[in-house]
Amino acid sequence: MKKFKKKAIVDKSACVACGTCLKACPLQIIRIEQGIFAEINYEKCVGCGKCALVCPASIINIEKKEVVI
Repeated sequence: MKKFKKKAIVDKSACVACGTCLKACPLQIIRIEQGIFAEINYEKCVGCGKCALVCPASIINIEKKEVVI
């Protein structure tokens, strides 16, 4: 049986590391990596989409990921 979960995906090549997504994440699972791009802990991401809504560069997308059950 296939099951899907939503996850936030960052286009690291376009991220400007502004930190807006960090402030928006209710789970506080986003960090700025090497001062260059946002890194999301995909294991803990629930796909709420708040980070994608506030991203000024619109480079965070919410995608469905297949999970094994």
